[in-house]
Amino acid sequence: MEPILVTGAAGGTQGATGRLVTELLLERGLPVRALVRTDDHRAARLRDLGAEVVTADLREITTLLPALRGVRRAYLTYPVTEGLLTATAAFAAAARQEGLERVVAVSQLAADPHAGTPHMRRHWLAEQVLTWAGIGAVHLRAAVFFENLDFLVESSGRRELPVPLGPPGTVVPLIAAADVARVGAGLLTATGPDPDPICRLTGQILTVEQIVESYAAAGDALTYTRPSPDEWRDRALPLYGDAVAVEHLDHLWALFRAIGSHHELYEVTAAIEEIGGGKPQTLTEFVTSRHRP
Repeated sequence: MEPILVTGAAGGTQGATGRLVTELLLERGLPVRALVRTDDHRAARLRDLGAEVVTADLREITTLLPALRGVRRAYLTYPVTEGLLTATAAFAAAARQEGLERVVAVSQLAADPHAGTPHMRRHWLAEQVLTWAGIGAVHLRAAVFFENLDFLVESSGRRELPVPLGPPGTVVPLIAAADVARVGAGLLTATGPDPDPICRLTGQILTVEQIVESYAAAGDALTYTRPSPDEWRDRALPLYGDAVAVEHLDHLWALFRAIGSHHELYEVTAAIEEIGGGKPQTLTEFVTSRHRP
């Protein structure tokens, strides 16, 4: 059986879906080729779990070609940082040359040529490149990860939700990274007809007030603070250490403020249960499982 290649397998701070997909596939007894940027202790853990570990730079075709050799299906994720389009083009070219038949790629819920953030527009371009490559691309258009909000809560000492989202009634579409991973693993292992190339993923839709209440139900009494966009950017740059991530989030918060309470994309999607095999996780469940013994 050919190995399934998983990028981002070492994990990171923005959801770590690559690591989660790797674990799910290995639990099912499937061969996994885990692609990592650096062969470190995280790579050693993947080997211990049974993965074949390869090192490669997603932006460099010469390292991708041998990593994809003998592979027919792959999971592609790239962090919110510089290089998305370069990495996508290199991966698409290598995947086409090596004859891949399905690539499940993480995108963003509102990816569109006219989307409200530059990074969403870049993701739409990335989707086009993967589709044109003829490699069976499926695009996971995911909502805001619980992990993204929780990172900011953690930075406050679990006392605040310090995000410029406007009034407490502002609505945010959310999902657990684990649910994205479950759908990704489901698509990678599915047989039969080709799936729809666009798979939207939203697990829970909450107002800012309900986000705070969800944390309270898990034992964290948060205060919703509303820094100005300028104040948030000043705090965020040293926190994230990445200008692209801050640019994207700054535009994202502004987009949610402008939308307010309703958008045609704001709906919990059936794919999580139908493809991922279980009901979507709630924010309270996520916080409880992540931060409580």
